[in-house]
Amino acid sequence: MKLCLPVNESKEIDSTICAHFGSAPFFMIVDTDTLNCKAITNTNQHHSHGMCQPLAALSGEQIDGIIVGGIGGGALSKLHAQNIKVYKSNGYSSIKDVVDAYKKGLLSEMGMESACSHHHGH
Repeated sequence: MKLCLPVNESKEIDSTICAHFGSAPFFMIVDTDTLNCKAITNTNQHHSHGMCQPLAALSGEQIDGIIVGGIGGGALSKLHAQNIKVYKSNGYSSIKDVVDAYKKGLLSEMGMESACSHHHGH
């Protein structure tokens, strides 16, 4: 399975999770079986509120789900419309810890009630 995680830096499995999806400097695509990582620069990092374009940044990437610390309602709706599941990182800070938690079934899928109503900074 391939998961996408918004991260603060490009340090593969040791990258730390960014607090907010749309403000992440990078997206890390992680294969949960091999832990191989691929970093993608978020070219839409400095967007206006409500203008996050998550699928544009991830264009052409095959992903099965996204794990986030926080995400706005607009981005969450766009991902759900493409049948991409979004999970809450629950405070886990590194990719390794988040993937381990995901594999153990400790992360819950996010619904619209879990979306951020505004950006919380970087």
